Amino acid sequence: LVDNNGDVVQFLSYEGTLTAVGGAADGLTSTDIGVSENSSTSVGDSLQLTGTGTTYEDFTWSSAAASTYNAVNTGQTFVAPTPFINEIHYDNSSTDTNEGIEIAGTAGTDLTGWTIELYNGNGGSVYSTINLSGTLTDIQGGFGTKFFAKSGIQNGSPDGLALVDNNGDVVQFLSYEGTLTAVGGAADGLTSTDIGVSENSSTSVGDSLQLTGTGTTYEDFTWSSAAASTYDAVNNGQTFGSGVSGGSGGSGGTTAIYNIQGSGLTSSFVNQTVTTQGVVTAVFSGLNGFYLQDATGDGNTTTSDGIFVTGNTSVQVGDLLEVTGTVQENFDRTQINFTSSSNLGTGNINPITVSLPVATADTLEQYEGMLVDFSQTLTVSENFNLGRFGEVTLSNGRLFQPTNIATPGAAANAVQAQNDLNRIILDDAQTIQNPDPIIYPNGGLTASNTLRGGDTVTGLTGVVDYAFGDYRIQTTQTPNFVSSNPRSATPNAVGGTLTVASFNVLNYFTDFNERGADNQEEFDRQEDKIVSAIQAIDADILGLVEVQNNGNTAISSLVNAINSAIPGTTDDYSFVNTGTIGTDQIRVAIIYKDSTVSTVNNYAVLDSSVDSRFDSSRNRPALAQTFVEDATGEEFTLVVNHLKSKGGSGSGADADQGDGQGNFNASRTNAAEALADWLVGNPTGVNDSDYLIVGDLNAYALEDPITAIKDGADDQAGTGDDYTDLISQFNTNPYSYVFNGQAGYLDHALASSSLSSQVTGATEWHINADEPRSLDYNTEFKSLGQISDLYNADPFRSSDHDPVIIGLDLVSV
Repeated sequence: LVDNNGDVVQFLSYEGTLTAVGGAADGLTSTDIGVSENSSTSVGDSLQLTGTGTTYEDFTWSSAAASTYNAVNTGQTFVAPTPFINEIHYDNSSTDTNEGIEIAGTAGTDLTGWTIELYNGNGGSVYSTINLSGTLTDIQGGFGTKFFAKSGIQNGSPDGLALVDNNGDVVQFLSYEGTLTAVGGAADGLTSTDIGVSENSSTSVGDSLQLTGTGTTYEDFTWSSAAASTYDAVNNGQTFGSGVSGGSGGSGGTTAIYNIQGSGLTSSFVNQTVTTQGVVTAVFSGLNGFYLQDATGDGNTTTSDGIFVTGNTSVQVGDLLEVTGTVQENFDRTQINFTSSSNLGTGNINPITVSLPVATADTLEQYEGMLVDFSQTLTVSENFNLGRFGEVTLSNGRLFQPTNIATPGAAANAVQAQNDLNRIILDDAQTIQNPDPIIYPNGGLTASNTLRGGDTVTGLTGVVDYAFGDYRIQTTQTPNFVSSNPRSATPNAVGGTLTVASFNVLNYFTDFNERGADNQEEFDRQEDKIVSAIQAIDADILGLVEVQNNGNTAISSLVNAINSAIPGTTDDYSFVNTGTIGTDQIRVAIIYKDSTVSTVNNYAVLDSSVDSRFDSSRNRPALAQTFVEDATGEEFTLVVNHLKSKGGSGSGADADQGDGQGNFNASRTNAAEALADWLVGNPTGVNDSDYLIVGDLNAYALEDPITAIKDGADDQAGTGDDYTDLISQFNTNPYSYVFNGQAGYLDHALASSSLSSQVTGATEWHINADEPRSLDYNTEFKSLGQISDLYNADPFRSSDHDPVIIGLDLVSV
């Protein structure tokens, strides 16, 4: 019998012995099984092992009997090895710390009902009992360990402990620093077995007494002196199993990769020197290492057959290597720190097909270090770190913010749980920041060769890596990117005679080194992009968000830049002259074309002084201005908003409630209710109920603030003061912002009941949310070449929010 490493496990013979010539057993002498068949043996008989046990040595060959192929032999019983005490810690220097006892046994063993009785050597009675629970999980060779903490374990001379099964029978009665006879308890009358090693007041904190060796039962192992504890893991110098599955080829004494990896999140071989064998599947100079995969694997879906070897890149894909090094968990990536290697020939590994979503958060752990491919088409759901770290998040279809599509609470949390199982990072196999070139998409990222959210990827093959808290793919073949969500040079048409829009311009500041641009060069680049977008939107009225709150300096600068870019003066913009509003560094503003509309009466501002529910220390004051369409004489009021963000850490009702709405939901909801009530009173002094609420409400479609506005001042849905969500009404799967790889719309357009029938359309122009942030105006984190190559004075990535455009056909209502 030869294992998957080519090592002889057994060399048996019948009717005598022989010495092998050639083959895996070359030079070995066989062991005669002692029984045989002959020409009178009945058809259907066979030679079989009989007896009771778990290993070959537990059984005896018997004479020919009726064959039992693919079944347990007649007279044979397999039994699982009995759980046993595997590790003890009871004494150390200073105050005893992390005392307890570890149990080992066959994976799947339920310890419920088992106990450990602690016996006092002075008198022999039980002084404490540990009630065991839980099931042993496979961490190596079909065995597992479980540690049970227990303070106050006595310090010997001697003291003992009895492992008692769920039937009350004593499995083991051990002691340290001598023997004792139990008085009372399950071990009553039994004399303990001294384990032969002990701890004392000079034992290092964090050490323990442990079993070492190779085997499946307690008798296979030997107690060793105090060493660094390995609670809930395989002990240092311990191997569960027959000791042959890891192989002994090459220079001998190898440990298979799948045993090093184990079935847990971390290896039980950490800080141990190992020798293993495998085929090189990938070499990455940017990661300073290569990936090694067992040539055949163990067939166990819970253990990975691959591993990362760091510290050497002078190997080739396809090399069959024997590698020696030290096992480490590098930020939870299991790896071998290279010491030496020998080349055993060549090999080939075929990728395993995997797909998204995965079953559990830990599913990809079983593939860590292995070569895989995705047969499915994957979607770019996040490109935020493409320029900074060369990575892209992929998913099976687009991911949406839970509260954009599900009610806050259990339903939204269920969506989040699904999303969390449906993503993986495509990495560039480098550890550097700000890579140049940025290799994704095909041909490399430039201002004109973008990689947008919603684009797709096919042919994804590579090794599964784990770094910075996420599973990722390091590709071995160039993936194919498809522009499935191409740019649109202009917004979709919304109809009507009047166009209204809102646009978060992401910190348009004329003062540098605060927010926004850091210097004149960045400011010019930022302004050119914003102006390009506003020109293409071509709105008659535009509500702006995140303009510097420095009087009229910033807003007048922007309006002058827009007007300078527009040929002639017919379509020049003016701004509503509010000066500074509130105390925040940013504010909302309104600009409009004098050629198509005129303001009516003065603007109005909603802040804390108007309604205490509208906390303007958190929410930026709302701005309302009534306009008249010059061509028709019809009026409506535009209300621009910017509510408190979800970031930071709220307290009380503003704390994150765990329902998907984030921090400060109460402040946003209170402000929304105050806004709906405020508009009932016609704050601009115009007796017209046509209101259009726009802006960044920092709440997704189904969150409380949006519901509060839609329900109107009476807080009742289905009544005459309701507002209509125009984005939802006119768009499928709408979004204006992407956060954490999930799309949703924070930028809203809500029409009052009387205005909603006059709306001809509403759209989002996806020029920002889908674009990599490295295409914006900023020059930091870019090489000199990238400052030019990653920038165009166009609308794309002029901000992080998409603008919203609404068409109106105003009539008397």
